[in-house]
Amino acid sequence: MLTLPQTVDVHAHAAEHKVELLRTPLRFLVSAMLAGMWIGVGDVLMWSAAGPFVVSDDPAAKLVAGAVFAAALTIVVFAGSELATSAMMILPLGAFRRVITWWKALGALMAVFFSNMVGAFLFAWIIVETGVLKHGAAHDYWASYLAGKIEHTPVELFWRGVMCNVLVAGATWAAGRLKSEAGKAIIIFWCVLAFVASGFEHVVANMTTFAVGLIGGGADVTWGDFALNMTVAGAGNLVGGGLFIGIAYTYVAGLAPRRTATDDTADGDKDPRPEDMLAA
Repeated sequence: MLTLPQTVDVHAHAAEHKVELLRTPLRFLVSAMLAGMWIGVGDVLMWSAAGPFVVSDDPAAKLVAGAVFAAALTIVVFAGSELATSAMMILPLGAFRRVITWWKALGALMAVFFSNMVGAFLFAWIIVETGVLKHGAAHDYWASYLAGKIEHTPVELFWRGVMCNVLVAGATWAAGRLKSEAGKAIIIFWCVLAFVASGFEHVVANMTTFAVGLIGGGADVTWGDFALNMTVAGAGNLVGGGLFIGIAYTYVAGLAPRRTATDDTADGDKDPRPEDMLAA
């Protein structure tokens, strides 16, 4: 396991990589669209697998939903793509560590956020065309799930967003500390289970949730509802991931100038490249 200063270095390298990838905008767009799609896959899997539990009012519904949705972030990390909620931790960390500027961090974050949205809407259109959410338990769960998000007050949305990304960014942070692929998968699973089962708000997952209703109908949802959720839950995700995880752990680790890979090898091994530690 890496030390805290070494883990900060891994994520600071990742912040630099995200900014560098923006020099090839189409590659960046496709990478972030893939992340939006993978999170959407988690949504549909959750509605399909946990739907029968939800409609029968089974107490295990939340546990099933959280357990299966964990597949989404696991695929994002292991397949490699740009996810906004992870970037909300990594980019402020890089700016706080002074390896990128705050303006570059903001630009990269906006790029990944809206590219995730493009991927989510394209995926949602495909799902509407498949008809898998037209009826049955999966449809009923999706409809009630969307209605619940619309009913939240802005204050509730914000703090649910904060708590969501404390857990999701916490998973990304912790995965960066680990060298074992199995260890990474385990910590991602538990963090995602915690956020989904608790009912917190993940702005990228919500993109697909709203997009299915906006494109395919079947729910009383407006573009204003969507904009409010993206703004408020997104702000909460940024505070949770950027402040509570990224900046907090960087402060704990210390603001010393970043070491080179050779300097960080207390045991004689080369410090792992960021792309080998995490991809989100």
